[in-house]
Amino acid sequence: MPDRMYAMVLEHPLRPLLGQWRPLPQPGPGQVLIRVGACGVCRTDLHIADGELPPHKLPLIPGHEIAGTIVMAGDAATSLRIGQRVGVPWLGHSCGRCDFCRRHRENLCDQGKFTGYDLDGGYAQYAVADADYCIPLPDQYDDLHAAPLLCAGLIGFRAYSMMQADAVRIGIYGFGAAAHIIAQVARHDGREVFAFTRDGDRRSQDFARSLGAAWAGDASQAPPAGIDAALIFAPAGALVPTALGHVRKGGDVICAGIHMSDIPSFPYSLLWGERQLRSVANLTRADGTAFFRFAAAHPIDARAVPFALSRANEALDALRRGAFDGAAVLVPD
Repeated sequence: MPDRMYAMVLEHPLRPLLGQWRPLPQPGPGQVLIRVGACGVCRTDLHIADGELPPHKLPLIPGHEIAGTIVMAGDAATSLRIGQRVGVPWLGHSCGRCDFCRRHRENLCDQGKFTGYDLDGGYAQYAVADADYCIPLPDQYDDLHAAPLLCAGLIGFRAYSMMQADAVRIGIYGFGAAAHIIAQVARHDGREVFAFTRDGDRRSQDFARSLGAAWAGDASQAPPAGIDAALIFAPAGALVPTALGHVRKGGDVICAGIHMSDIPSFPYSLLWGERQLRSVANLTRADGTAFFRFAAAHPIDARAVPFALSRANEALDALRRGAFDGAAVLVPD
């Protein structure tokens, strides 16, 4: 084992990440050390780096879509084995004792700790994680293509699971990393997908159609038919009343991001008709089990856009500009 590792570190919001050599972290009781094979670049990383989410830990190694191999285990880390491939998601720890945890809603735990926010994450060659919060990865996904599934897939799947089971036609607002995965999940389930993108973004609209979307157009456009549910992945609060206006009576609008701009006021008539407006907060370990069981049985083409670890700032800037379709993934140099 080396005694050092290379990492990209956030020392101050609104400043570029810095490449640093750091001592190799050691796993404590119940923890494992993972050699990072790939780490996805999530919009939440961008919110943290841009100061839109208040810092919880500085300096910080970001990254919460970690796919890699266990190379060392601390005491009592018996649920996993050295050499096993695992993923590390956003939820890195919960207290296990509070009312939320006892009701299987650990995603709402007030003492929860989150990878790449409260805990150093995967923008590095190695990462330490709580063994009980790691997810075994299906063999058919290599690290590059498993990494986006660990947040874009998991949070998207939690949002998707919140809509009513009889929803047939769903609208997806913001066709980025999460949307391109969940569009495939919906198509596997036999649902019709309408994709809404930034106005004039013909590239992303073509991308959505290539993944089976029945219609793709501008977010300001009315779809060709009413939708039963809307999943909002774009961090734009103005999309909430827009989506409510297109959802049929009894339908759902689900906001799937950890950060969103303010929602403007809207007339009650948009909500009336037993429409429901919900948010998604984090994820549970049960979400990870359910989603990766689905992913093992239904091929998901995660369109990974690889960047060398040392180019993390370029990856974040490309995400900020919407310069690619699919999901950016850092690969250790």
